[in-house]
Amino acid sequence: MTALVLAAAKTLAFEPLEHRELLPGEVRIRTLLSGISAGTELSQYRGTSPFMSRQWDERLRLFRPSDTPSWTYPVRNLGYEEVGEIVETGRDVTGLKLGDRVFGTWGHRTEHVWAATDAAQRRMPDGADPRIGIFSHIGAVALNGVHDAHIRMGDLVVVFGLGVPGQIVLQAARASGATVIGVDPVASRRAMAERLGADRTLDPTAGPVGELVKSETGGRGADVCIEVSGVPSALAEAMRTVAYASRVVAMGFFQGEARGLQLGDEFHHNRIELISSQISGVAPEASHRWNKPRLWQAAVRLQHEGRLNLVPLITDTVPFGDAPALFERLDKGDPAILQSVLSFEGAA
Repeated sequence: MTALVLAAAKTLAFEPLEHRELLPGEVRIRTLLSGISAGTELSQYRGTSPFMSRQWDERLRLFRPSDTPSWTYPVRNLGYEEVGEIVETGRDVTGLKLGDRVFGTWGHRTEHVWAATDAAQRRMPDGADPRIGIFSHIGAVALNGVHDAHIRMGDLVVVFGLGVPGQIVLQAARASGATVIGVDPVASRRAMAERLGADRTLDPTAGPVGELVKSETGGRGADVCIEVSGVPSALAEAMRTVAYASRVVAMGFFQGEARGLQLGDEFHHNRIELISSQISGVAPEASHRWNKPRLWQAAVRLQHEGRLNLVPLITDTVPFGDAPALFERLDKGDPAILQSVLSFEGAA
């Protein structure tokens, strides 16, 4: 049994796991697949995550300067897009059986012990492609962003950033009845978005997106813009693209200072509403109906029903033992990679 850990910045290592007997009400899961979230995990890999330089105060919900940051090396919480198979059940486990497949968050490791109650609410649909399970968490992030966007049937929505979460947002927005434009400088990502349903895509390096969208809408602009790249210039352009007194949803994981934002320009003069969206919590107005488990389950169910088509986003599947080389490619910004996946076939 082995886990992938971050021993130091840009230094991965394989760490043995201790085998323990199951307690009543627990199940043992053998990992089949584990997706890599390039945004979150690269911030850990590079040491740029705020959790690695400051202390997160959960009570105050503030990052505070500290000599003991929240995460220190070795970092053992890499990975949150896993799919596995139940290979052992403890006493008093009902409703689950050997061979059942589950999705969840337990990190890049060969196996995991979980409470049966947790596994039960993450059971894969019968006959489902196991690959859809790796999108449960990032799919939930995307669905949360679309909920926060308050999209109406017939809206024009512009999505900035066509990495994995942006591609999911684009599909979900279109499924909500919107006309959707995807924006990304990488031609292969624009092509993927068009293949999977974008009404149109734009290259932001070819000219100002805001001017083009407003000129084509009689000066109105987009009804909603969703920024998913974590690039400050993209957020700035989203605020230039959206209509007067309309909403920009910021989903990207911005690192460091957001240089280039001119908040005295369109943001100020056009009464732009800027909303932060992240999986840490659903929109308060929907919290009596939606929670994280429901979002996870919806992300898997919508794929199984064919309403979201996310498996084509998987561009790279490599053996678990090749994880360090894959992270090096991701760190160098290989534009050919969208969703990368670690396969645990034969891993011990």
